[in-house]
Amino acid sequence: MDEIRKILEAYKAGVFTLEEAAASLADDRGDTCHLGFANLDLQRQERCGFPEVVYCAGKTTEQSVKILAFLMARYDNVIGTRADQAVYEGIKPTVPTACYDATARMVYQHKDRTVFNGERTIAVITAGTSDIPVAEEAALTATIMGNKVERIYDVGVAGLHRLLARREDICRANVNIVVAGMEGALASVVGGLVSKPVIAVPTSIGYGANFHGLSALLAMLNSCAAGVSVVNIDNGFGAGRMAAMINGMR
Repeated sequence: MDEIRKILEAYKAGVFTLEEAAASLADDRGDTCHLGFANLDLQRQERCGFPEVVYCAGKTTEQSVKILAFLMARYDNVIGTRADQAVYEGIKPTVPTACYDATARMVYQHKDRTVFNGERTIAVITAGTSDIPVAEEAALTATIMGNKVERIYDVGVAGLHRLLARREDICRANVNIVVAGMEGALASVVGGLVSKPVIAVPTSIGYGANFHGLSALLAMLNSCAAGVSVVNIDNGFGAGRMAAMINGMR
């Protein structure tokens, strides 16, 4: 009943057209929900452990708002990545529990704050301050998915004493996400210090020969440290999701 009420409230507020609201109500018990421009997967949480995540870049503000409004009516925890302020402003009147993190560029709802993995910590480590936006996307993703997250920022290889000062925290973590641009060397260094998985995230931070993150990506792929896996350039969400899955394994 609560989901039906929220869909009707979204229609009343102008978020959904009459046809979209009717389709949402008709598909509420089905496998998918057709919004005309989007076909939402309503079994993602049952199959994969978390509802469908919305990539807002490339969508219009109206499309992102309608998708997120439907998902937030149905699920406690919902994530929209690469979202701008306009998406948040569009959804907030209808979904007052929606939040926005400008650094991570995420619109999200985090109603269920259960920490599923106890003291198993995910450490999110950056080489520099400029890598923090991608790191925050990873950290916030892992947090919303029910994990304890520790941030260890600006400890790049240009000053190894900064990293070594946090060695105890890094080694204690169950999974380490390492976010670095420039030459991407930090992932290999961390990989040589720990006995747990390292998820390396190359960022597009760097001067011309960085090739918008390609040099960091190749360096991480060629790491000589065992146990280092690599996600795509600037893909903080992918790293946060992978870390959450690893952290939840028994």
